[in-house]
Amino acid sequence: MPFLGQDWRSPGWRWVKTEDGWKRCEPFSPALEHGNSQLNDISHAVIITGDDEDEEIFSTEDCEFAAKKRKKDHFRNNTDSQCFYREKWIYVHKESTRERHGYCTLGEAFNRLDFSSAIQDIRRFNYVVKLLQLIAKSQLTSLSGAAQKNYFNILDKIVRKVMEDQYNPRLIKDLLQDLSSTLCILIRGVGKSVLVGNINIWICRLETILLWQQQLKNLQMNKQVNNGLTLSDLPLHMLNNILYRFSDGWDIITLGQVTPTLYMLSEDRQLWKKLCQYHFAEKQFCRHLIPSEKGHIDWKLMYFALQKYYPIKEQYGDTLHFCRHCSILFWKDTGHPCTASDPNTCLMPVSPQHFIDLFKF
Repeated sequence: MPFLGQDWRSPGWRWVKTEDGWKRCEPFSPALEHGNSQLNDISHAVIITGDDEDEEIFSTEDCEFAAKKRKKDHFRNNTDSQCFYREKWIYVHKESTRERHGYCTLGEAFNRLDFSSAIQDIRRFNYVVKLLQLIAKSQLTSLSGAAQKNYFNILDKIVRKVMEDQYNPRLIKDLLQDLSSTLCILIRGVGKSVLVGNINIWICRLETILLWQQQLKNLQMNKQVNNGLTLSDLPLHMLNNILYRFSDGWDIITLGQVTPTLYMLSEDRQLWKKLCQYHFAEKQFCRHLIPSEKGHIDWKLMYFALQKYYPIKEQYGDTLHFCRHCSILFWKDTGHPCTASDPNTCLMPVSPQHFIDLFKF
């Protein structure tokens, strides 16, 4: 249903309902105007029904309801005629002003920042998955109904992408585990917590998550057929250099399972020591020293032990950014309408946890 605002500053925007929620529609799209003209022609036509003997002619007013219904179905079914604004930023305001009333919610930001397209970018994939995981742990019930639907649509696309590309299945397994645990608690406590929608919908979603988990559990990695240079053909110092660039201990262990040579390099004490020093402060790992049988510090066990007590540093290829001057949240490569004289000095990268904190009131 189109929504035309009554704001005196502008005629308002036209909104169209899609699978991912409500989206703003460009008012003067040629394809849209062509579709509207065809639909308007229908509303002015004379409709004749009945048998040859008893013909019933309806006036333009009588056809108005039918025309509106056809127009609504046209917007729903013909996606090619829809043209939406592609701005991937949102103004974050927490109080009412003369120009803006209300405040921005987490669900609003989740719908506006186009995470559905962001998961197709390998630089942003881990960032979006981590954000979905944090929402699953604590903020799922704060999302609106449209945002929750958008959340599960994005999750569905992520699972399909992992099944096709086999990219980082461990990350999505952790996300689904946290989400299923949260849903089990919420479903058991119906009436004690806020659940938008019918309980049967949530049970159906939980069953879908369990199905995804089973599919990922049975996922078989395709063996790459390549007659050229492989990882095993690289010299030892280059393989060692690759391992030293990893920031996740599980990635090091996984790579060490490929060949005996990589396993030997992945067990290097100096490698795990550097990893501990990168993620944790000296005071932190001094409190949890784990000596080995030979009397040396077991840095590998230290890393996983410290993970239980302290958060590790997060690395992402691309993140959302926040402009302190404009109070706008956006993707850096798409930019935003900044009014500062030097916009680069106002930018601040936003971690997934910081994104959640921005919308806590």
